[in-house]
Amino acid sequence: MEEKMEASTTKFLVLATHCLALLGPFYFNWSAFWLAVALYFVTGVGITLSFHRNLAHRSFKLPRWLEYSFAYCAVLSLQGSPIEWVSTHRILHQFTDTWDDPHSPIKGFWYSHIGWLVDYHSRFGTPDTLEFKNVGDLKKQWYYRFIHCTYPYHSVALGILLYTRGGLPFLVWGVGVRTVFLLHITFSINSICHIWGKQVWNTGDLSRNNWLLGLLAHGEGWHNNHHAFEYSARQGLEWWEIDTTWYIIRFLEAIGLATDVKLPNEAHKKRKAFCKNSSTIQ
Repeated sequence: MEEKMEASTTKFLVLATHCLALLGPFYFNWSAFWLAVALYFVTGVGITLSFHRNLAHRSFKLPRWLEYSFAYCAVLSLQGSPIEWVSTHRILHQFTDTWDDPHSPIKGFWYSHIGWLVDYHSRFGTPDTLEFKNVGDLKKQWYYRFIHCTYPYHSVALGILLYTRGGLPFLVWGVGVRTVFLLHITFSINSICHIWGKQVWNTGDLSRNNWLLGLLAHGEGWHNNHHAFEYSARQGLEWWEIDTTWYIIRFLEAIGLATDVKLPNEAHKKRKAFCKNSSTIQ
């Protein structure tokens, strides 16, 4: 019952934010625009750095206060609670591009892009997703349990705050336009990056590197790199593969806040290469 209510809540939030975003042209001003850009960066990096690389793959460690802070930024993206997001993502890597993958394009492009999100059976149809058995590391922490039960309300509170500060322009752009744009950029990793782009590693799946999504998704578009080395904190493995999330992790490592930062070594790269010669991380 709880999962069905959560699926219904997701449908409502997706519809509501899209409707709010449609008002964007009518409530445009430059202050609202730059607010949306700033929140896009903060919440987007929250997803890529926290939910994805830190929590889902444990690519590095952070002090608890900083881990929770980045996770909270991700919560404001309205892409689900840390427990649900990480559980779904771990199942994705377990069953990549099979019928058990929650959002593989083998089920159709639009299904992999957004249809899966409102499909109760896709999101909660297996024992692992139904009870979130694969995220015991998160479930044992009170913070993530609290966020799991309350995550939509934090964005509602943000919307109220923005409205009191800048009226409808801040609400429409800071919540509606920003959230919808980030949702579709994130969803494009599931859909576009499994159809269009370049495969440079022998991953045995459909993952592709897509330079445009590498830019827009803070480094997540180097998706074939990620599927080759899921544990890696760095996804843009070449110097020219822009990976904003990695630059932040590297900075945190340099000042002593990020530790146990995982990267693929040459032996790992040779095993995944299509040919014997693999590039070296610069």
